[in-house]
Amino acid sequence: MTSKILIAGFGGQGILFAGKVLAYKGLVENKQLSWLPSYGPEMRGGTANCNVIISDEPVGSPIVDDPNVLIVMNLPSLDKYENAAEKGSKIFVDSTLITRKVEREDVDTFYIPATKMAQELGVPTLANMIMLGKVIKETGVVSFEGMEDALKKVVSARKANLIDVNLKAIKAGYDYE
Repeated sequence: MTSKILIAGFGGQGILFAGKVLAYKGLVENKQLSWLPSYGPEMRGGTANCNVIISDEPVGSPIVDDPNVLIVMNLPSLDKYENAAEKGSKIFVDSTLITRKVEREDVDTFYIPATKMAQELGVPTLANMIMLGKVIKETGVVSFEGMEDALKKVVSARKANLIDVNLKAIKAGYDYE
């Protein structure tokens, strides 16, 4: 099985970090993978996207042109990548920031009010982790078990106090119906 994941949004939304957590969790689970971050020159407020491929087989190219998992955190990203997703793919939309619906009928779409949920949880910068939790639940690309260990490897030592709130946000997304 190969999951070709594209995470897209504005810089500052934690797009690259979400991809890094997902990739590291795949690594811990002995999967083949690639993680390719990309962001505009503005960084915060500019465009950002991250290509993550997690597979049971060696990954030939790190580029995701036709994702089978698409995570969009803003409207420009949905507009840009919706039609690139493969038929039958899963599209995850932050419905707090994106009010329009996915126009395609040949994909499975999940609307998660991640930004609103993050604010309600008191962690307004962790909408990315809420989205990640929902992706893990709906795709099974990696397991939820052991997420704390993966976070401990990705979160820097000076921000170790944020591991618990990141885990809380991932769980909130995982449990979201």
